[in-house]
Amino acid sequence: MYLGVDCGTQSTKVVVVDLDTAAILGEASRPHRLIEGEQGRREQQPADWLAAFRGAFGDAVARAGIAACEIRAIGVSGQQHGMVALDRAGEPVYPAKLWCDTETANHNAALVECLGGEAGCLDRLGLVLQTGYTASKLAWLRDTHPEAYRRVDSLLLPHDYLNFWLTGERVTEAGDASGTGYFDTRRREWRHDVFAEIAPELDAARVLPRLIMAHEAAGTVRPALARELGLAEGVVVASGGGDNMLGAIGTGNIRPGEITMSLGTSGTLCAYAGEPVRADSAMVANFCSSDGGWLPLICTMNATSATTRIRELLGLELAGFGEHFARAPIGAGGIVMLPFFDGERVPALPEATASLLGLTGPNLTRANLCRAVVEGVTFGLRFGLEQLGTLADEARQIRLIGGGAKSPAWRQMVADVTGISVICPRVTDAAALGAAIQAAWCEGQGRLSLASLCERLAVLNETTRAEPAPESVVAYDAVYARYRQALAERHGVSAERRQLSGEA
Repeated sequence: MYLGVDCGTQSTKVVVVDLDTAAILGEASRPHRLIEGEQGRREQQPADWLAAFRGAFGDAVARAGIAACEIRAIGVSGQQHGMVALDRAGEPVYPAKLWCDTETANHNAALVECLGGEAGCLDRLGLVLQTGYTASKLAWLRDTHPEAYRRVDSLLLPHDYLNFWLTGERVTEAGDASGTGYFDTRRREWRHDVFAEIAPELDAARVLPRLIMAHEAAGTVRPALARELGLAEGVVVASGGGDNMLGAIGTGNIRPGEITMSLGTSGTLCAYAGEPVRADSAMVANFCSSDGGWLPLICTMNATSATTRIRELLGLELAGFGEHFARAPIGAGGIVMLPFFDGERVPALPEATASLLGLTGPNLTRANLCRAVVEGVTFGLRFGLEQLGTLADEARQIRLIGGGAKSPAWRQMVADVTGISVICPRVTDAAALGAAIQAAWCEGQGRLSLASLCERLAVLNETTRAEPAPESVVAYDAVYARYRQALAERHGVSAERRQLSGEA
């Protein structure tokens, strides 16, 4: 038995996987509270993650019908970029600032300039710093909360923090470290010189976690915690990784030619590469994967977070929202939404606000509003896909995960908007599954290959397959052109665009 954990923005999910039968025996989740404020503040209390883990763990094990002592290893996936700054006693000096926090936009711009602009960032880090990365959060803490900053003894990411709580070890791996902004993604090593530009008073060698390889264990569960949870002694805790990295593993995206797209709180796209990628677009993050390769990735800040806002505004349940947007015509009757409720990373508009354009008396219906927000989110992902260049052109398939992937109408929309075949894995909460797969890989070194584990567990669900419909591809191309024109007029984003392979 292997346990997969995904500590996301909205909840912590836990799955219990039986390797022998390739089945998920039990799963559960517990929600998190989000602290929101002006200027884009988005934070959480790390203690809430631990409470959610405990609750979801107990529920998942009970639903699996097993004893906790049967679990052999644990893998942890966590939301990327979050800053968990701890004091010498291992307690947070400030709430965790999250990936979707845009309060630090000015600090990020200053850091990019300090490092020599986009060219300097690429030279030193292999990617361009984006608002939301950990680096600007640390600079912000230094400027705005100097007393808390002076107490910083270690800096962890959310998945690192859960591993620290489980094992007592302060370690990380290249995949999640890629999104800090002080890590060289090509050489897979900390950049102490860059860290010194951000936090000159802190000793990088002391405060940054020790780097381990993806296949290495972070440690074993602390004896006292093992007794509390009912685990056996010596349960292995895998290296873990960011949710995008573990989501890729959970979809079997460990070789070139596949695209993993997530319709979660945020929207993400990633493509596997066997070597570092220097993309034409600065919006593409040359992240490392959590299996030894690279995972060029783009992230949009607004996906199901945007659709949820509109759904709740209209007083609709999830099923009713789906019925409304599926009923509306392509193009939402002429309504165009730029759903930048939380700013945006791709395109790079951290301080943007949402826009609703093209409203008339006849087209102002609940169905069209529902359709407009789903189309706006999907067009944003197409914009991001275009930034991947040849990696997108060579894509044979999009493997779709996240809450939005459960909607047949949204799956078809993704296929028609991108012109690429879409399919879901049987388990759409792929980050938790990927964490369990990685746990089995780390625990079974010499016995189990990652490829064989993915083949056994990351199974595709043929009933979810959606193929592009030629007439819909043409229709969406015209609507996407209106979306790009709106981006140009409202935010100065060039209306030029590349054609995706497979488009009519």
